[in-house]
Order: sequence, then structure tokens, then C-alpha cells
Amino acid sequence: MRQFILSLSILILFVFIVSLKTSAQQSPVPLSLDACIDYALKHNYAVKNANIDIQIQHAQNNQVLAAAYPRINGKVELDDFLNPMKTFIDANQFAGKPGHNIQPLAFTLPYAGSASISGSQLIFDGSVWVAVKARNAVMELARQNAEVTNENIRYSVFKAYHALTIAYRQYDIIKSSLGYARKLENDLIITQQNGLAEKIEVERTDVQVNNLASDSIRIGNLLSVSEQVLKYQMGMDINTPIVLTDTNVEVRKQEINSLLDRQSDYTRVPEYNLMQTALLTNQYNVKRYKLAAIPSLSAFGNLGYNYADYSLTQTLNPGNYLFNSLIGLQLNVPIFNGLQRINQLREAKLNVEKSQNNIENIKLTIDFQTAQSRTTLRNSILQVQSQHRNLDLANDVLDLAQKKYKAGVGSNQEVSQAQTDQLRAQTNYFSALMDVINAEADLKKALGLLK
Repeated sequence: MRQFILSLSILILFVFIVSLKTSAQQSPVPLSLDACIDYALKHNYAVKNANIDIQIQHAQNNQVLAAAYPRINGKVELDDFLNPMKTFIDANQFAGKPGHNIQPLAFTLPYAGSASISGSQLIFDGSVWVAVKARNAVMELARQNAEVTNENIRYSVFKAYHALTIAYRQYDIIKSSLGYARKLENDLIITQQNGLAEKIEVERTDVQVNNLASDSIRIGNLLSVSEQVLKYQMGMDINTPIVLTDTNVEVRKQEINSLLDRQSDYTRVPEYNLMQTALLTNQYNVKRYKLAAIPSLSAFGNLGYNYADYSLTQTLNPGNYLFNSLIGLQLNVPIFNGLQRINQLREAKLNVEKSQNNIENIKLTIDFQTAQSRTTLRNSILQVQSQHRNLDLANDVLDLAQKKYKAGVGSNQEVSQAQTDQLRAQTNYFSALMDVINAEADLKKALGLLK
């Protein structure tokens, strides 16, 4: 009975462990290209930090705006003068006597208390006024910085997704070729055992199988790396299983061809808009330092109660306190600050000039990248068409060689050579296809179409 209970316990424990492992296995997540981009724009850490930068800029704008709001402070104070400072006087001067009679005299009582509330309001300050006006431009600068980050993430995910798609297709083809080569090797071994094939034919086929197996391992590793790159760009856990749904790269031909006719528009490019906003913020800086030379005006006021006595008890009695108040205007006139403002203004003007140069440079860069990407895309399209024709021919040659071999009028060497040529044609085709995808991504980025 004890043995039965022990066996039953072990069985239950085994079922429990198996159920845990089964539940721990995740189902592959189906991902389209758009889904990958959407996921990346939510989970990529560079995007998250760019969004945090927007919030930081919003907080900084509120700090600037706070300078235009009233300032109100309250204060309660209780003083115990343990050893009050004394003032020295000539007692004979008060008595009308000749000579000097210097005596220390304390005018401060031992205990004193006060309670007050003070406030101030800036009426006019040129630099603050400009800073308040510029806060929208600065906020837009932060948003455009985030948009540049988003575009770079879209660009990276776009290329990584298609690189993984092509790696999957290469892997499937190499596995299919490896399976056929192994079948051919087994047939040759049987044929050799029957005395109808030479050993060199088997060894030649064995070499091809080994090469295909090595290529399969290499492409499998490349597939794993490409998948990790895509997950990294997305901000996804690299252990999450995924399956791609947009695997038919050839359907993009119409969209790719339409790109060649799209005209450039600087305002679509996030980097260009970023430079324009940077110029605007630098122009605001010039205004700010110019207006810093103008006097600033502010109002202030103070309301309070105070009392002093020899007794701490009397000092703590609110009924003894006397009311006092004060209001006033303060005009601050900048006269000389060691040429600091002049040099700040000079720096701001130079930054404006630098921003203008950056705008002209980004326009040249966009024009260059657009022209280069168009040329590269045209050449890549022609190359992929040529490689596709070569692949079709290689497929036809392999098919014919296989039929001849099955009919007994062809050799296995002819089949192996045709298969090698087909694999080379497939490699060239996929390489050309990847060049087209990369050129498409580059042209879309240059045209500002990676949305």
C-alpha cells in the first residue's frame, strides 16, 4: 500500500511538472511589419526616453512660466537673544557734561516674535516675456526630436523585418536542397551496393551534402541573429517566439516602383523641421538677450505682526503683537554686468547663423540622399530582375537534370552541379532582393515617407 501511494505521488508530481512546462511554453506571436513598427514605437527604450524628454520640456516650460506668476511667502519667527548685541554711547553727551563716558547699551529685548506674509509680482521683464513666448517653440522642438527618433526606429525595424523574412526563405530553400541531396546520396549508396555506381560518385555527393549542411547551420545562425536584431529594435524580449506574416516581399514591387516618381518635399523630413524649429528657438534667444538691457519692473508688499518683551510668556501672547504693512514698486536698471549680456547676445547670434547653415546643409543632404537612393533603387530593381531570370533558368536546368537522372540518361554529377548553380542563383537573387529593400528604406527615409 505504501509503495502504491509513493508511486501515485511520483506520478502526480511528474504530471504537475509537465503541465508547468507546457503552460510556460508561449505560442508564437504573429507579427506584420506594421505591428512590429507599432510595437517598437511603444516599447523601444529610445522612443520611451524621447517621450520622457517631451514631458521634461513641459515641466521646464512651466518653470519658465512660473516667473510671470506672483510669489507669496509666509514667515513666523521667535527669537531668544541669549547675549544681545550692545551699542556703545557717550553718556556725557546725554547729560550735557564735558568729557567722555562710554557705556554699552542693549536696545534689543531678550525675546522677540514676528509673523509676516510677503508677495511680489513681476510687471515687466523683457527676458521673461520672450521666454514665455518661446515656450511653444521649445516644446515643438522636443516633439520633433521625438519624431526623428521614431523615424529612425521605423527605418531600423523596416530593414530588420525584411532581412529576417529573406533569411527565413533562404533557410527553407537550403533545407529543401539538403533533403533532396541526402535522398540522392542514399540512392547512390544503394546503387553502388548493387554495383551500378562508382565510389567517387557517392563521395562527390557526400561532399555536396556536407556543404549544404554547413550552409544550413550558417543560415540558421544568421536567422537567429536576424530575429534577435528585430526584437532588439522593437524593444521585445529576445526569448519571445514570433512568426512573421508579411513574408511575400515580391508584392512590394508596385509600391517600390511608385517611389521613383515621388518628388522631394523638405517639410516631410523630420530632420529638416527640427532644424527649422531650432533656428526659431535661437532667434528667440537673440530677442531675449536684447531685451535683457531694458529695465524690469516689479511690485512687492509685506503684511506682518511683531512684538518684543523681557518675558517669553508675553512674547507668546498674540494680543501683544502690533500690525505693520508695506507696499512698493521696484525698478531694476541694468547698468554694467561685466559685458556678460553682450557676449550672450553675440553667442545667440552666432547660433542663429549656425542654425541657418544647418538648414542649408540638411537640404543638400536630403537632395543627395534622395538622388543617391533613387539611383541605387533603380539599379537594384534591374539587378533583382536579372537575378530572378537567372534563378528561373537555374530551376529549369535543375528540373531537367533531375528528370534525366530519373530516366537513366543523366548522371548524378549533372544533378549536383545543377543544384549548386541553383543555390548560387538563389543566393544572388536574395542578395539583390535585400539590396532593393535597403534602397527602398533609404529612399523612403530621404523623402520623409517612413510614417
